Amino acid sequence: MFIGKYYYKLQTSGRISLPKEFRKDVDKWVITRGLDGCLFIFQAERFQQELEQLATRSFTKKAHRDLIRIMSNEAKEAEVDSNGRVNLPDYLIQFAKLREQIVIVGSFNRIEIWDQEQYHQYISQLENQAETIAESIEK
Repeated sequence: MFIGKYYYKLQTSGRISLPKEFRKDVDKWVITRGLDGCLFIFQAERFQQELEQLATRSFTKKAHRDLIRIMSNEAKEAEVDSNGRVNLPDYLIQFAKLREQIVIVGSFNRIEIWDQEQYHQYISQLENQAETIAESIEK
């Protein structure tokens, strides 16, 4: 489980450091386009499970095909080096509009990487709607 919020800098080489708490006992990761303007990082096994779950849905539905494409076409396997760093592909850095200041957050079964300014704007919107969002969730 991944929880918490950490502030880091994106190095000019496209490298980031993952929080120590997030990289315990994990060797292989998958980085891909996220939703809402961020990147997703999954443990490789978890990413495989997510794709298998998506694959159980009918491929005749365009939305299903599109979500599989979004999640898999630009995904890249990555390994964390001995210092806890991982390289982000340029195309994903551009997609998420990452600049020097980034936020790495735990979102239960995945890690999200955000441009710091984008993240704070997004969270501000959520905070104003927290009760409405909570009420709209069904069991």
